[in-house]
Amino acid sequence: MTADHATLDAIFAARHSCRAYLPKPVETVLIEQAVATAARAPSWCNAQPWQLLITSPDETARLGAALHTHAQTHAMQPDLPWPASYSGVYKSRRFDCGMQLYDAAGIPREDKPARAAQMLENFRFFGAPHMALITSPAELGAYGALDCGGFVTAFCAALGSLGLASIPQAAPAGHAPFLRDWFDLPQDRLILCAISFGHADSAAPLNRFRTPRAPLSEVIDWR
Repeated sequence: MTADHATLDAIFAARHSCRAYLPKPVETVLIEQAVATAARAPSWCNAQPWQLLITSPDETARLGAALHTHAQTHAMQPDLPWPASYSGVYKSRRFDCGMQLYDAAGIPREDKPARAAQMLENFRFFGAPHMALITSPAELGAYGALDCGGFVTAFCAALGSLGLASIPQAAPAGHAPFLRDWFDLPQDRLILCAISFGHADSAAPLNRFRTPRAPLSEVIDWR
């Protein structure tokens, strides 16, 4: 293992989906550094389809309050269809992640109202001071979304390298028409996901669990 690989491995090992933040805003220069690093992610034909809309703490709070209210009375309308289903190992991993989350939050499995309330915190961005909305040109379809996925991973890693925490979120993008109206976004851009980020509240129970990763034997098919 080289020194560079050891550093990269440590950054990814430390990364987690942060669900509780301190109110301290992030300096603009740090956000720009993370975006500049993430922009080195590979993309099909170097299209670099990602566009970011990044909110200030005041705008994040204002949007979060409105979206939280909206989500309680409106069905989701994502620009990209949700997964058709989760089966087999994917279902198991999803279930285990949910149970870890509710256990950390102190929510019993049978307390459905509390579980629903916790899910709705997605729309308040878990109290993060900043949110980055990721969009891609509709004309690039699945390949634009694939490229943006690489950017999301790189952006979260870059934030981590700067001592910041983040969580990529599909839930806010489920209300794409609301976000499109809020930000006056054109119809020719797909709303893919949000990334909430800031300084982690390390004392919060919601930030104390870590999801495991599959062993290489489940990931690699050697031929």
